[in-house]
Amino acid sequence: MIHSMTAYARIEHKADWGTASWELRSVNQRYLETYFRLPEQLRFLEPTLRETLRKRLNRGKVEVNLRYDLADSKQSELTINQELAQQLLKAAQWVKDEAREGHLNIVDVLRWPGVVSGAEQDMEAIGNEMLTVFGKALDQFLEARSREGAAITEMLTTRLDAVEAQIAIVREHMPKVIEWQREKLTSRLAEVQGELDSARIEQEMVLQAQKLDVAEEMDRLEAHVKEARRIIKKGGAEGRRLDFMMQEFNRESNTLASKSISTEITAAAVELKVLIEQMREQIQNVE
Repeated sequence: MIHSMTAYARIEHKADWGTASWELRSVNQRYLETYFRLPEQLRFLEPTLRETLRKRLNRGKVEVNLRYDLADSKQSELTINQELAQQLLKAAQWVKDEAREGHLNIVDVLRWPGVVSGAEQDMEAIGNEMLTVFGKALDQFLEARSREGAAITEMLTTRLDAVEAQIAIVREHMPKVIEWQREKLTSRLAEVQGELDSARIEQEMVLQAQKLDVAEEMDRLEAHVKEARRIIKKGGAEGRRLDFMMQEFNRESNTLASKSISTEITAAAVELKVLIEQMREQIQNVE
């Protein structure tokens, strides 16, 4: 199955130390580009995350966001370095006594670096926990890509069926068009005065028939339809290959449009162009 490059996934995680949430979103891109927004404490996870995405994705612009919040109980757990605080108090008191002025501000003592510290968290353990949760978020993300890919597959299949229907219309009308052109040429030649070489007349009719004949273009279009179906069925990262196929479809439809001399074939050529453009727009989102 083919996969879309457009997807979104979000997963939340709660633990004793607090809560966290992963958010992944992606849009179409020619190559794989990854962007990360991580808390400073968990920035060390980025190389592992980047490698994980590289192994499981091929194309797309992917944004990864991690929100990390400590529980209030963890944030309120403060530790005071009593020995350092006592040293600071004695030093501050000595300065006050020597200066014989001023007052001792306890808050300033607490603000001194190293006097008060929050409860330290085992960031390595939390990081490993976050990687496990990221794996679940990535699974959801890939499932979303797969669902979107299934919708694109259905649309492409429907359009390929419509292309085959237009090919059938052209094949049905071509004998009538060639016969009409033959009668028209014969009528014009009959109006020419003087004796005409029958071999020359036949030669002109053959040349006109060759100019109008689109059997080769129809054969190639049918071959392209078959190949596109094979690529879609094969699945995987085939967006570039499908995009190339759309260029080939366009080439044949342009040739058909240049040769069409009846309203039915002109209408079929226009419809083919519309169908091909609809497929091309969707294929821009295929991985």
